[in-house]
Amino acid sequence: MKVLSAEDVRRHLSMQDAIRIVAGTMVRVSQGKANLPLRTVMDIDGTNRLGVMPGALSDPTVYGIKVLSLFPGNPAKGLSSHIGTVLLFDPETGRPSVSMDADAITAIRTAAATAVATRALARSDARVLALIGTGEQAESHIAALTLVREISEIRIAGRTPGRAADFVDRMSEQYPDIAFAAAPDAAHAADGADIVCTLTSSPSVVLHGDWITPGTHVNAVGASIPSMQEIDEALLLKSELYTDYRPSAFAQAREIISALESGAMTKDHVRGEIGEVLAGGVTGRSSADAITLYRSLGIAAQDLACADHVWRAVQ
Repeated sequence: MKVLSAEDVRRHLSMQDAIRIVAGTMVRVSQGKANLPLRTVMDIDGTNRLGVMPGALSDPTVYGIKVLSLFPGNPAKGLSSHIGTVLLFDPETGRPSVSMDADAITAIRTAAATAVATRALARSDARVLALIGTGEQAESHIAALTLVREISEIRIAGRTPGRAADFVDRMSEQYPDIAFAAAPDAAHAADGADIVCTLTSSPSVVLHGDWITPGTHVNAVGASIPSMQEIDEALLLKSELYTDYRPSAFAQAREIISALESGAMTKDHVRGEIGEVLAGGVTGRSSADAITLYRSLGIAAQDLACADHVWRAVQ
């Protein structure tokens, strides 16, 4: 079995390629061409967790599993909070074919999925981007979103103003044509922004609906298990809501689960999966003043399709 490093993944999976791959994959998922058991998350010690995401795609057949350690304290040690492996199997023999770094795959495919949704749902004239979070995903999202919209201003909000300022200094060097600013908090970052992304591992709400103005597109990305919640119910209810995969959203998105249980919304509030929008079966943004919300849980199909692209490139 071949083993590929994070460097191998980054060398053979550009963000542009990942956006194309994820877009096609989401259409396949919404067409029923995927078998995607829900993510299983096992507690390790009350803080750290192990996530397991199996899946299979058809036409062509690709199947495998992502196994990921979720250690929220890792960034303070200079490590990713998501560390693990993606394992692909030979669809003809069932033998393991390749194992590759899951951190790199996750960072790229997650941002690519956000870019796919943003391209489909955000206003075409969206220019001001707000990122809530200063970790690896914030950096990946800048790389992805600048490919689908002409971003001229990026506001960054982190746990502390110092971390946001450090991130701004670093990104300003990489993107000299974009005006970066460290916001004092998430409310200031989101105020009047055209696109807002939540990219945290917070167990409690970091973005409130009252802060979001008409015409904004929101990508809620960071909370992938029911014990985490980045956005409040007010944002959920005032938005035109889209998901990556309905079964995941209804079982693992805390704010959606709570709103369904209380009767604040029904499942019909979800206008569609992003794959349905891309395929033309579901309409996207209804007007320039609408608030659109893409609730991303992350699904194994995205990992597997991106990993398959890397594997084919190195053979």
